[in-house]
Amino acid sequence: MAKWTPTHEAPEPLEGPVVATITGGTIVWFVLFLVQLPFYGWFSDHGHTWWVWTCLAGGGLGLIGVWYVRRRDAAIKRAAAAEAPSAEKTPAE
Repeated sequence: MAKWTPTHEAPEPLEGPVVATITGGTIVWFVLFLVQLPFYGWFSDHGHTWWVWTCLAGGGLGLIGVWYVRRRDAAIKRAAAAEAPSAEKTPAE
């Protein structure tokens, strides 16, 4: 069987409102945790407590994700700002 090799270059990744998306998802996870918390006894009786803890874990990991994407966004902006002055000087020389 021959190895498949792409014949075209991969497209650039899409950039969107990443920070807002991750923040929104984190809020949803925490809301789901808070909504399920009053029913913890029912979840415990039926062996579904992992649902509650999954929501809490999703919210906690979302906080890490928000921290990560904010730093990533800031680094991209710093790199673009660093390239802008050097790009302006090159044509003038």
